[in-house]
Amino acid sequence: MSHLALAVLSAIFVWWFATGAVFVLARRGENHEFRVALGVTAMAMLALYGLYASARMETVAGVYIAFGSAIAVWAWHEVMFLLGFIAGPRRFSATKGLSGGERFREAFATVRDHELAIAATAPIIVLLTAGGSNAVGLWTFAVLWVMRVSAKLCIHLGARHSLSALMPARQRYLTTYFRTDRTTPLLPVVIVLAGGVFVWLCILAAGAQVPHSTGIALIATLLGLAILEHLLLLLPVPDSILWLWAAPKSTETDTQIMRGPASDRTGPKTLKGDGVSWT
Repeated sequence: MSHLALAVLSAIFVWWFATGAVFVLARRGENHEFRVALGVTAMAMLALYGLYASARMETVAGVYIAFGSAIAVWAWHEVMFLLGFIAGPRRFSATKGLSGGERFREAFATVRDHELAIAATAPIIVLLTAGGSNAVGLWTFAVLWVMRVSAKLCIHLGARHSLSALMPARQRYLTTYFRTDRTTPLLPVVIVLAGGVFVWLCILAAGAQVPHSTGIALIATLLGLAILEHLLLLLPVPDSILWLWAAPKSTETDTQIMRGPASDRTGPKTLKGDGVSWT
């Protein structure tokens, strides 16, 4: 097996396993939230050191350590969000009838602290990897951040298949902020632009030397998977089938609406499918 094929398969496996693990840990956290939070925080601390050390390793091993460390840091953010430790001040369903800036402000309030925490992590990773020759960790985190922001914007503006059957019960109120009655024109634009970058990265990987080609292949594959997740927002295909081992034994059909003023409650929604993952 060539080093490029190994990199592609490795990236796919890490994406698949880490996504499922995030949902499993979030559900475990419903009864053991502090234990889970402590465990993933210890993992994130080790991953930050991995980013620092790997940035100074010009080897294939260093490339994989950098990639895995960035994924682990990102997974920490997702688990802490799904557990409710770092989310936002608004933790109940959307107000009926809002549109435009008011609707955006409400939606942003549900994820504000999560987004600020990610933004604060970015310069830390820049500092940890500064001066090193291996930037795979930094670029991996950047791809995850950019594509995640684009996915959230598309879901807010309109994506017909954006509801997630894997979302923990405590976060089900988030589905009331999703717009599923239309598809925003931004979604195909993002897919086309990201697809162009993906092709460019594939060309770079094919012409680069080891270990640089391995790092580019890992990043390109991660971007390709993020594009796939954007495509699933357009298609009536639940991606939860990819994580049957991480899905709850019985999926609730009614969304749990968290406490809030009676005027803010929109009533239960039915989950139609899955299109929200962590990249």
